[in-house]
Parts: sequence; structure tokens; C-alpha cells
Amino acid sequence: MTSAGVQASRPGGVLYDPLDPETQRNPFPVYRRLRDEDPVHRVASRNFWVLSRFEDVYAAARDTQAFSSARGLTFEEDEIAKLGLAPTIVMMDPPRQTALRRLVSRGFTPRRVAGLEAPIRAFVVERVERMRAAGRADFIRELAGPLPTLVVAHFLGVPEEDRPRFDAWSNAIVQANAAGRVLTNVADAVADLYRYFGGLIEARRAQRRDDMISALLDSELDGERLSDAEILGFCFVMIAGGNDTTTGLLGGAAALLTECRDQRRLLVECPERIPHAVEEFLRLTSPVQGLSRTTTREVTLRGRTIPADAKVHLLYAAANRDPREFGPTAEALDVGRRIHRHLAFGSGPHFCMGAAVARLQSRVALEELLGRLPEFAVDEAAGRYAPGPFVRRFESLPIEARA
Repeated sequence: MTSAGVQASRPGGVLYDPLDPETQRNPFPVYRRLRDEDPVHRVASRNFWVLSRFEDVYAAARDTQAFSSARGLTFEEDEIAKLGLAPTIVMMDPPRQTALRRLVSRGFTPRRVAGLEAPIRAFVVERVERMRAAGRADFIRELAGPLPTLVVAHFLGVPEEDRPRFDAWSNAIVQANAAGRVLTNVADAVADLYRYFGGLIEARRAQRRDDMISALLDSELDGERLSDAEILGFCFVMIAGGNDTTTGLLGGAAALLTECRDQRRLLVECPERIPHAVEEFLRLTSPVQGLSRTTTREVTLRGRTIPADAKVHLLYAAANRDPREFGPTAEALDVGRRIHRHLAFGSGPHFCMGAAVARLQSRVALEELLGRLPEFAVDEAAGRYAPGPFVRRFESLPIEARA
């Protein structure tokens, strides 16, 4: 096998193996070949299809009539039953998904999101100064990992002493299907998560607080209160999706800024560029590499016919580096790039509800990191990626915290 899961034994073809460790470590060479040579690719060994060009992935993400989310978001069959999942908003289709999304979105108002900036900044400053004092630290353990945990726990009303549990749940979910293990660890983590939040729902039912669980207990959809299963499903989505994007973006951004000193200098000298640069980091890192849909009918695309009831994997990370959308320098970091759209948060009805919160965390973290430690350096070679085909983020990343 050649690098990044590309097998040369199939003349004129490319084989994509999402469970190949080398592909997980550096997927971009095989993503490039998929885009150029086989943009509607079938993984025969696992019986699913892959879309990799921006135009195709973007259209499929928005077409819920042909590409359904109701049968899960991975290329595994019977994923929902194996995990023992409660109904989740990300595994529904409109119109029910639209109505529930509208309800949940009330918790992400601009005022509520803006109110998080002060506690986020205080936490980031404390952690950056702690890394500076230590001189060398694990960037993920000190900052990129606990920051989103703090925010998700804040939204859900989790007491501070219980927040370390989030790491085990999140890590198990991220490692879904890693090294051929089919969802066993994840099912255990989901069961533990549901037990915990079932108790928290009962506590909030007895006494409301200013948190999302309390708000959902008081909400109605079509004249009926949400069920406990629906609230548990929302908690799962917050844990599973709330951590990965920010942790992945910050680790990936730190590695890119260590490598691309000229781009770092632009942000140090002009920190007002950081909010826009966050979009470029999101595009290039794409922490959620891809999610799957299931076809509701035959779909013909680029001369190939995908049958009904087929799993189709939407490779956001490949699409986000497509030169057809982002130009000839699509795979390079350019903090001044004008980006009109990208797929790091998905698109269409399932666009990430917490996108504004993830952007806020990333902006504040980069402002303080570059402002206080402009000469920091991370050691990507000594870092370790979390295993798994769906999320790409560092599990550990050493940082030299030089002022």
C-alpha cells in the first residue's frame, strides 16, 4: 500500500479505506485522488459510496429528500440500533427536524452566545498563562480539549465536578469504528451518558435552572412537551458534536501556524484578521471529516447511479480542499482568503447549530494564544491523532510555550 491508503494495484483506480491508520493520519493525498479520479466512488468492501467534490457534497447535504439522515450518520448499517440511540435532531429529516431545530435554536441566541465571551476568555487566559509558566505542555490537555467541555457543560447545566466525565464519553464517540471495533465502546459510552443525563433531567424537573435542559423541559412541539428520549438525544448531540470541532480546529490551527510562519506573522501583527482566519482554519482542518446519508431513491451523478437505500459518505474535508471551489491554492493556508462558503459545519437543514459558539471559542483562543505566546511552537510529529474515520483531531500535541 502506498501512502494515505492509495493502492496502486488497481490500474487507473483509487481505493479509499477510512479505517486505514495511514489514511486517518494523513488523508489528503487520497482525498485529492478521489476528487480528481473518482468523485462518485464506491467502497465495495464496506458497501457504501463516497462523494468528494465540493459541488456534489454541498448539494447532497442540502437535499434531504434524496439523502436522508434518518438511518444514521455513519457508513455502518443499523448504526442507531447498535448504539442504542435516543431520537436525535441530527438523525431526523424535515419537517420534524426543522420544527425541533427551531425550538432548540432558541438556546443559541446571539445574546446568549455573546454572554459566553467573558468566561471563555478568562478560562483561555488562565490556561495560556499556565502553559507559559510550564514552558512545555500538552496543548490539547491544557486548552483545546477542556475549553469546549467547559462550554457544553455550561449550556447543559452540568456541575463542575462532573465535567471530567465528558472526556471519556467524547473520546469513545470519536473512536467509533476505530481499528475495526464496531461501535462497542461507543455503545457503552452512550449508555453511561444517558444514565447520567437521565438523572440530570429528573433533577431539573424537580427544580429548574438557567440551562438548556430546563428550557427543553418547558418547551412544546406541536402542542406536546418533549419526551425524555428527545431531550437525551439533544444531550448526546451536544456531547458528540460540541467538543470535536473546537478541539480539532485549535489543534490543527496550532500546527498550521507553527508550519506557516508568514501567516502567523500576519495574525500577530493584525489580530483583527483572526475572526476571518478562523474560517480558513475551519476549512483546512475540517475536524468532522465526513458524515453519511442514506439514499431514498436512485441518484445518478457524474455518470454513475447510486441505488436507493445506499449509504453515501459526504467527505466534507475533501470538499473543503477542492480547487474547483477554492482555487489553485486550495490546500494551502491563506488567512486572507475570501471564503464565501465551506462545509466544516455541514450545510442545509443540518448546519451545525453551535457554529457561532465554536467560532467564538476559536477566535478567543487564537487571540489570546497569539497575543500572549506569539512564538509558540507545537511538535506535530510528536502529537497523536485520535483514531477513527469520522473526526480528525489531535489527542495530544506538545507545545513549547515561548513568550
